[in-house]
Amino acid sequence: MALALYFHPLASFCHKVLIALYENETPFTGHVVNLADRHASAAFLDLWPLGKIPVLRDDDRDRTIPETTIIIEYLDRHYPGADPLLPRQQDERLEARLWDRFFDLYVQVPMSKVVTDRLRPQGEHDPRGVADAKSALGTAYDMIERRMSDRTWVVGERFSLADCAAAPALFYAAIVLPLPASHARLAGYFDRLMGRACVKRTIAEARPYFHLFPYKDSIPTRFLQDEPAAD
Repeated sequence: MALALYFHPLASFCHKVLIALYENETPFTGHVVNLADRHASAAFLDLWPLGKIPVLRDDDRDRTIPETTIIIEYLDRHYPGADPLLPRQQDERLEARLWDRFFDLYVQVPMSKVVTDRLRPQGEHDPRGVADAKSALGTAYDMIERRMSDRTWVVGERFSLADCAAAPALFYAAIVLPLPASHARLAGYFDRLMGRACVKRTIAEARPYFHLFPYKDSIPTRFLQDEPAAD
């Protein structure tokens, strides 16, 4: 197997694919892409001129695969782990795809709006846009709270594509807009995600880059240090 992932350890959409790879213990070689350095990223841009990360390269099959959902589906089809990330039952598969889209579009996107606004120069901020994004996150939190009323993971009782999308989306969203104290089911789901080995590993690898995150001072202490070793 000759899989290579072009990514950045801090990027939330890259986390989504890393979580899938680690969940199924899929061997791969990682290449950190610094898009701010055009010279250093020239090889990556030659591979994928749009310059969006992550991108998976499969030399064995001579395929270059962009877009997080497509990457995970590709891995599930050609390099499956012990448990499929796409449910085999067709209705559940559609549910996994639906909730994957939900977390990408209705949690990741408004969260990114809040984060990137803080990076804007003075005088170019968008207070209305940030307020709308936080309102959208609040609605998403309400929907997840209802969804998790009778389940362990987003789709049934198995960790899936949808949970790979949920973990990084909620990790960063909860920093810019803390989860409501009234949403116990959402909080429980969040804790289950953060306790998953593949998620913990992904966050640990992002930790050296947290100083680059615009809301670094709001990252909860629990994510800033390794867990103590067991006795």
